Amino acid sequence: MKIFESVINHKINTITTDELLKYAQQFNIKVQREQAKKIAEYLRGKQVNIFNPTERVTLIKEIAKLAGPETAKEVNKLFTQFTK
Repeated sequence: MKIFESVINHKINTITTDELLKYAQQFNIKVQREQAKKIAEYLRGKQVNIFNPTERVTLIKEIAKLAGPETAKEVNKLFTQFTK
C-alpha cells in the first residue's frame, strides 16, 4: 500500500467528531454534529481501506444505517475527495 493511502486510511480509522466536521466544512459537505459523532464512533478502531471500492461501499452502507442515506451520500463525497 502506498504511504499516502496508509496515512489517509489511518486518519479515517482514528477520526474524531470535530475532525470529521472540520473536513466536511472544508469540502462543503453537509454533516450534522450528532451524525458526525455516530460516524466517528463507528470508524474509530476500524481497519478500513477507503481506496478499496468494495470496502468503501460496505462502509457507506453501514454509515447509512447509522446516520441515514443522505448523510452516507455526503460522507461518500468526502471519502471521494480523500482518494483523489
